[in-house]
Order: sequence, then structure tokens, then C-alpha cells
Amino acid sequence: MAVADGGRDVAEWLVAEGRLLTDPVALVDAFCRRLIAAGVPLQRVRIGQSITHPLLSAWGVVWTAAKGGEEYVIDRKVLATSTFVGSPFEAVIRSRRPLRRRLDGLGPDDHGVFHELAAAGGTDYVAVPIVYGNDTVQVASFVTDRPGGFGDDEAALLERLRHPLAAALEPTAMRRSAASLLRTYLGVGPADRVAEGAIRRGDVVAVEAAILFVDMRGFTALSERLTSAAVLAVLDRYFETVAQAIVDRDGDVLKFLGDGVLAIFPVEQAGSAQAACDAAVGAVRAIRDGLATGPDPVAFAAALHLGPVLYGNIGSPDRLDFTVLGPAVNLTSRLEGLAKQFDRPTVCSDPFRQAWAGTTEPLGAHPIRGLAEPQPVFAIEA
Repeated sequence: MAVADGGRDVAEWLVAEGRLLTDPVALVDAFCRRLIAAGVPLQRVRIGQSITHPLLSAWGVVWTAAKGGEEYVIDRKVLATSTFVGSPFEAVIRSRRPLRRRLDGLGPDDHGVFHELAAAGGTDYVAVPIVYGNDTVQVASFVTDRPGGFGDDEAALLERLRHPLAAALEPTAMRRSAASLLRTYLGVGPADRVAEGAIRRGDVVAVEAAILFVDMRGFTALSERLTSAAVLAVLDRYFETVAQAIVDRDGDVLKFLGDGVLAIFPVEQAGSAQAACDAAVGAVRAIRDGLATGPDPVAFAAALHLGPVLYGNIGSPDRLDFTVLGPAVNLTSRLEGLAKQFDRPTVCSDPFRQAWAGTTEPLGAHPIRGLAEPQPVFAIEA
């Protein structure tokens, strides 16, 4: 079969069956194997996708004839390094035009990626722009190790396939960007629920959860002592440390309230009430360790409670908020005030104490606004 005939089959597959695949690794693997069956000698293929994310700049799939496809992500900081600056990917994104480079006879001015590919046996390189409907430019690169490189007809085919490839990849890329944005602004658990269809006002569920409220101490004094830029740097470090500690233990960060953070650890997801409480205390300990270092150590107060919460969408018809609410949430926020009052870094309620297996210190029963009876409060040496 001529390469051109095989290329038409690949193009038809991309815009029909290929675009229905939701797994980008499976899509790229099937695409590459069809190209090989059409007579294109592939050694390595890399397809990069930009992503809307505060920390990551791109994700993609690297495929090799030996290993198949593997997904990768690129940190946003890489964009300022020589890994990207001056690279063939940057050249294609800027010019929006294909790029071809024979990999034999490279010179010192050629980008390092060409030298790496040549050292791995590559003989020819073709990169093509993949333009999506929102006018963003992605890149697909193709490498062969055949002596003499790609034939001109093969290189031309790879360039022609960029539009069908865009049609197949764009649905997957848009789903990935949408999921990334949802997780960034809502948290993992809420984002997954919204993606599954929980988008109507009043679409809430009752869940049992360990509830964590963390609040920074000494922010006013800090803001008076430091410059605005330094204060923002401390806040960034504080929120990143708190959020990462929670997410690492399968908790959901639901709210940033001034310099406070509200999170939950659902019991069903954790497997038991004790496991949810263990995860919450583990997060507090990780926050403590993370904030205790550096030129400006940050103090905080934390409150823990175990109870039922309503979890879902509330708000107006055109502006919804995915959050938790209920008496258990109110109790947790008021416990945090007692932590500051007693100058204890971490306090918990009696339901939390009973479910958790660790050691606590009784601080007595105290009136809590909104509750008829004084509530027992306990200190945790987290």
C-alpha cells in the first residue's frame, strides 16, 4: 500500500473512531501504529498539549516503538529554561509552521534536544503545529531511526495529518483543561462531582466527614513588619503548604476564607471515621512541619470535628458555590476561636476525640454560640 493511501486511512480513522477515544495514551498509541502500518518508519513521537493550570504549563504523550505511550507533565517553570527556550517546540509554536531537521551532521548551535535524539539513534525529525479551535498551538514531533531519514512523501504526510490529528486530540485536551480548572478552583472532590453532573442549585448530598479549619496566627503583625511582596510570598507558601498537606491525604480543600482554610476528609472515602480523623491529624502535622521552617516561620491554629455536612451546590440561579454547610461546619469554625483563646495549636471536639485513636488533653466544656449546651473541647499535640 502506498504511503498516501495509508495516510488517507489514518486521517479517516482520526476524525471518526480516534476522536471518540477518551484516553490520550491509547489514542496516540493507535495513531502511531497505524502510521507504521501505512509505511511510516517511526522511532519516537511526542505530542505536547498546553494546559490551563497554575503550576503546570503542558502535558502530553511520548510514544516509542519499544515502550508504547507514556503520559508526562511539564512544570510552568520549565518555560523559562533552555529546555524550552530555543527548542523546536518553541519554534513551531511561535512560527505556527512545520519544522524538519536531519539529525546527522548536527553542530554546536543546534538545540540540545536534537543532539539527544541523534544520540538515541534518530536520523530525521519532523515537528508540526496542531491548531485548536481556540487558536492555541500544540506540537507533535516525529523521529525516525531509518538510515536516510523520512522520505519526502512521508514527511509531507505527517504535515498533512496535523489537521485530522487536531480533530482527534482537541476533545481530550479540552476535557483535560476543564478538569484542571475545576480542580484548581473547586478542589478534587467537588470538581469530580461537578464533572459527573452535580451542577444544579440545591444538588447536595449529606456526608459524614472529618472537618478541618486552619487559620494563620499573627497575620496583622506580619503585614506590618514585611513589604507587600514579602507578605504575598508568605501567604503563597502558607496556602500551598496547607493545601498540599490536605490533598496528599485525600482531603478536599473547599474554601480559602481570608487567611483561613476549610477542608473535609469524607469518611466513606477514607474507609472509616478513624481513618478520616487520622488523615486530618496527619494533615495538621504536615502543615506544622512545613510552616516551621524558612526565614518567616508561620504559626497557625487548627480545629477538628467529626460530623455530618451538606456537600454540594448553593447560591443564586446564575452563581453557584460548591461548599459544605451545616451545624458541624459552624462548630468547627468556632472551635478554632477557642484554639486561639487557649493558645493551643490544635483542638478538637468530643466526636472527633472518640473516633480518633490518638492522645488528647481535656480543656473542659465551653459555651459555643448557636448550641444550647457547653461543648467538651480537647487539645491535640499534633
